[in-house]
Amino acid sequence: MQINLDIFREPRGVMRIIHFVFSLFAIISICSYDNEVTFSVKCPPPAPANVVKFPYDYPFKLDHLSRQVACTHPADRYLTLYGDFSSDAEFFVAVGVLSLLGAAAAAAGYALYEAKYQSNPLIPLADFGGTALLALLWLSASAAWANGLSGIKHSTDPGILMRTVQCAKDDFCTTVTTGSFSGLNTSVILGFLNFFLWTADLWFVYKETPWFKMRQQPLDQQIN
Repeated sequence: MQINLDIFREPRGVMRIIHFVFSLFAIISICSYDNEVTFSVKCPPPAPANVVKFPYDYPFKLDHLSRQVACTHPADRYLTLYGDFSSDAEFFVAVGVLSLLGAAAAAAGYALYEAKYQSNPLIPLADFGGTALLALLWLSASAAWANGLSGIKHSTDPGILMRTVQCAKDDFCTTVTTGSFSGLNTSVILGFLNFFLWTADLWFVYKETPWFKMRQQPLDQQIN
């Protein structure tokens, strides 16, 4: 078996490496993210003010977070967050992992079985179909995750949390703060960028299919 590394000098091979790298970046950007919401609450004298923190990360099941405020008497006041955004986040990561594996498999196939790729017309068609499917999945996952991120921002918005019953009752909360969403904003951008990259690669894969070659034959005959 001969390894053909020349394929990685062609757009078709280069694009698979780019797909692998940017799929990995998209997965890392969402899975490595963490943030927290901090509530400052009033405690009955002589107890000092209390700070309640809600750290959260992937897969963003915010409605699983609840904290009992220890300074209240009796200790029956709870603070909670709302919203489960795990389905959108997990769908995004699943598409990223699938793309990672697909790009690696395609690159290995190009390098190891390029002769079969060129001789069997069904293989380029399967390659084209898989590329189109992953492009569509990236569009769906990125749109879903953008919607999920919008929900996370809404659920952790300090102005909204201050107006909830748990905070507004007796002016229990004095301040609510949250961290930056730049990491998650980057993940959405990377998702749509992956959609663009997989869509752009359709042209290079299409040129290897029988559809393109059959269209080229009449042109070659006219030139000759």
